[in-house]
Amino acid sequence: MNFAFTDDQLAFAALVREVLAAEHGVRGDKAWARLAGAGFFGLLVPEAHGGLGLRLADALPAVEEAGRACVAGPVIDTLVASPYVLGGGELARVAAGELRVAAGAARVADADLADLLVLAGPAGSAAVLSPQSVRLAPHPSADPGRPLFEVEATGTGGVAVPDMWRALTVATAAQLLGLARHLLATSVEYARQRVQFGRPIGSFQAVKHRLADVALAVEFAAPLVWRAALSLGERDVSAAKAAAGEAAELAAGSALQVHGAIGYTHELPLRHWLTRVWALSAAHGSSAEHRARIRELLPGSANGEGRWP
Repeated sequence: MNFAFTDDQLAFAALVREVLAAEHGVRGDKAWARLAGAGFFGLLVPEAHGGLGLRLADALPAVEEAGRACVAGPVIDTLVASPYVLGGGELARVAAGELRVAAGAARVADADLADLLVLAGPAGSAAVLSPQSVRLAPHPSADPGRPLFEVEATGTGGVAVPDMWRALTVATAAQLLGLARHLLATSVEYARQRVQFGRPIGSFQAVKHRLADVALAVEFAAPLVWRAALSLGERDVSAAKAAAGEAAELAAGSALQVHGAIGYTHELPLRHWLTRVWALSAAHGSSAEHRARIRELLPGSANGEGRWP
């Protein structure tokens, strides 16, 4: 079987890259309107409701491009969650967040821009609320372009949509791949131009090895993300998020090391990608949490057999 992406899928991803070329780190309506005009938000919506009715796997190249561009706002939440929580009609911005405490407070990114809030409840359930029905309080975030809000709500139980949360986790992993690819390309280009001791720093073995490690991590993580998008199986999803998060964090650390202190200043836009990696690596479960979940799902884990220490 041929598991490669089709020409149409790659062409749409190229269109998304073009649309978002100058939109990194900007929170506003410009990128949203351009993506909506390109049909981005209808990719996963059923045909009966005016969408294309595609699978998440079909949209992965486009989702990666959204990560590569470091686009701000609830773009991916809207793309992935809309088919589950909207029954057709006009497009609404959706921000999804995980329940953090039993009292009903949840942390949701971009809640201030959303028309609908989707809060996770027990056993994969979700409640769909309007921002007017809850109380939003700003919460510290590693990424200024992805502000977090504490959402105080009651009755967070709702429709059981475990696949939606897994799909959001896979989409987050795909964004991390896009971020990692951009950071790697940026670091390679900078290493070719930056000269120390009369030589480009990219000619130094330590720099070469560091960037090669990033490239390997990204290429090993990508098939896991693609598989998870096809199956949405719990173990596949955890493997994808863990691998993509680790690859992106390695790419971010390497980019900062290659660029030096200037990489985190306002002189370069690199900071947008660094902070987005750190924010998304923790979203929908960290790599450590997903690796622990994989261990729990391994055969024999219930009685302690078949597990590494």
